[in-house]
Amino acid sequence: MTVDDIAVDLYGLAPSEFVTARTARVKAARDAGDKELAAAIGKLRKPTVTAWTVNLLAREAPDDVDALLQLGAALRTAQQRLSGAELRSLTGQRQQAVTALAKKAGALAAEHGHPVNEGVLREIGQTLTAALADPAVAEQVHTGTLATATTYSGFGPAGPGLVAVETPAAAADPEPADNPREELDEALEALESARAARDAARDEAEQAAARLGDIEARIAELKDELDRAEQERQFTRSTERTAQDQLRSTQRQLDRMERWVERARDRVDGE
Repeated sequence: MTVDDIAVDLYGLAPSEFVTARTARVKAARDAGDKELAAAIGKLRKPTVTAWTVNLLAREAPDDVDALLQLGAALRTAQQRLSGAELRSLTGQRQQAVTALAKKAGALAAEHGHPVNEGVLREIGQTLTAALADPAVAEQVHTGTLATATTYSGFGPAGPGLVAVETPAAAADPEPADNPREELDEALEALESARAARDAARDEAEQAAARLGDIEARIAELKDELDRAEQERQFTRSTERTAQDQLRSTQRQLDRMERWVERARDRVDGE
């Protein structure tokens, strides 16, 4: 069995079961004398809640996930062709499909006893969007072997936006004024593409801003936890010093009692 096969099994487990199962797999590989496989298994990361939820979606709704990934291939093809009409249609489908699948993933997680919050649902959407753009992420989503949430700021090689702005063909026409109606049609199509690109970029910016807010809130929580931990450390350090002093005092008392016993035994032996 390869590490990929084992990863498929491990990432199908609940996060709370992952470490124990991974440890058992590592031991089994070592016992079988396969140190390389054992090391590879040991490097598999415990999935985050978001990753586990996406992995659950891949297992429970494989047809829906495959349909989404096929849409990603169509988007990449349209991106390469700079087809504004295709991109507008596919981008709308992308947003609807990602939103629907994120909600479905959340429902599945709840059915399995692990309901997720809005922040996790947002990360699921970002991860599915990344899978549409990045074949490597798509493969992890397809096999249900994600370890962490993923984001993607660009789509394909054409630039930073998720939708390319189609270049008007009239710009390359040596005599654009000869056919003003065609030029107007192409300009209107380019305008629609630009609006679609703007809308997609705005969606990405809003998602990033929301994610930033979540991270900042988490940082504030961690700082509070750190302050409490620091206070607890100071208290425990003081307790430890007191305990050490008590230990030394009782050790001295014990030493005195042992010497007393020895002296008493010597007197008994001398009678």
